[in-house]
Amino acid sequence: MAERRLRILLVGASGTLGRAVEAELAQRHEVISAGRQSGALRIDLTDPAGIRRGLAEAGPLDAVISTAGKVTFAPLADFGAAPFGESLHTLGIQDKLLGQVNLALAARDHLRDGGSITLTTGILAEQPIVQGSSASLVNGAIEAFARAAAIELPRGLRINVVSPNVLTEAMDAYAPYFRGFEPVSAARAALAFSRSVEGAQTGQIYRVF
Repeated sequence: MAERRLRILLVGASGTLGRAVEAELAQRHEVISAGRQSGALRIDLTDPAGIRRGLAEAGPLDAVISTAGKVTFAPLADFGAAPFGESLHTLGIQDKLLGQVNLALAARDHLRDGGSITLTTGILAEQPIVQGSSASLVNGAIEAFARAAAIELPRGLRINVVSPNVLTEAMDAYAPYFRGFEPVSAARAALAFSRSVEGAQTGQIYRVF
């Protein structure tokens, strides 16, 4: 069966996971890299207008992928009841959560019929760690959004989430947070993005643990 060559926008392409996803998908498809400071296009997830501009610059697309998003790691004792802009949760909510949601909503209005959206969360959505409460909050919210959005997207559009374990390549920095976790390679996690983009499912959380 001949595969159709897809046009894919990859936001976060310069990161460890993004590079692996690009290497996996570029073997068969056209991948347009995007990021805050690098890539063929500049897209900052915290800038909704910039997201829309980036999509317009990308032209017709069959898939939009995000491997981007920042969160705050800090002890729960450091978090206090505070307005959004003053809360330690602000970074994760504004960047990884709302940024990916805004990307998905803008992609909904831009993708070709039958296109796909793939977002990224992580194992902390269901397996918490000390100092990871904000990451767990953000990841869980993204997954809930994707499951709900899947039943309302128009024109045959699909949305899925890839939730990887801590990456092998990131263990130098994150090992103290993830004692006892078995890391996965970025290349293995990238396979789940192929499953999302090239498959037919929607509303799925692809766990790579």
